[in-house]
Amino acid sequence: MKILLLGKNGQVGWELQRALAPLGELVALDRGGALPLSGDLCDGQGLAATVRAVRPDVIVNAAAHTAVDKAESEPDVARAINAIAPGVLAREAAALGAWLVHYSTDYVFDGTGSMPWTERDPTGPLGVYGASKLEGETLVRASGCRHLVLRTSWVYAARGHNFAKTMLRLAAERDSLTVIDDQHGAPTGAELLADATAHAIRTAMQRADVSGTYHLAASGETTWHGYARHVIERARAAGRPIKVASDAIRAVPTSAFPTPAKRPANSRLATARFRQTFALVLPDWQTGVDRMLDEVLGH
Repeated sequence: MKILLLGKNGQVGWELQRALAPLGELVALDRGGALPLSGDLCDGQGLAATVRAVRPDVIVNAAAHTAVDKAESEPDVARAINAIAPGVLAREAAALGAWLVHYSTDYVFDGTGSMPWTERDPTGPLGVYGASKLEGETLVRASGCRHLVLRTSWVYAARGHNFAKTMLRLAAERDSLTVIDDQHGAPTGAELLADATAHAIRTAMQRADVSGTYHLAASGETTWHGYARHVIERARAAGRPIKVASDAIRAVPTSAFPTPAKRPANSRLATARFRQTFALVLPDWQTGVDRMLDEVLGH
């Protein structure tokens, strides 16, 4: 099996390099690529030529414009990366008879209610980022290629910047913290996404009927405030110097932190379809976060 991975240096892409390697020959590209190949999602012609040159059995697109607020001021760039490029990859995959794995987001929904979103629920993005990701999904499906569109939420990794590291830094510097408590979801590790993706690809190569859209996220749910408390208290228990007191981590509404892009209040994703189709258990969000913290805290 030959796999073409795009976005190899992102949080998910970095873990995918590890998880996909045992499946076969892996060609992994970042934005710069390696001439004559191109991993630049703003270069549609280069992407198409790259797919034709590599002739992969599977394309895994882990590249995206994920700066949610910035997308509001550069919608054309967000659309080029999140919608047009996946459409190009999908058309090339269809022509080759290859599979396309493409990651999407809870931001395709409007965030109302309190029930976890299923794959059949109506979409309604609140901003440019969500709209561009939804258009990307639509173009992938319209291409007719065999595909796995995997919607996820609240992605983190030990590598690079993430919410948990920010909270640890602030907790060591400040006497009090204010954290949003009215957005609900499941922090999902890049490691879990990569491993589950690799398993799903193995299944897909044997069963064309699994082509479709799936929700893939850690189990359980929390808020950003609950997430922050979990991270800080675990670090405190591990002996990390923490300045903020447990009762000084205050819960506030989203309105306390105005942003250019509106965030969905309900980012819960129902994962039953993915778990049943691919016979996997998705661990509670705390499991992955604790593992990431052990790495970050040097255990």
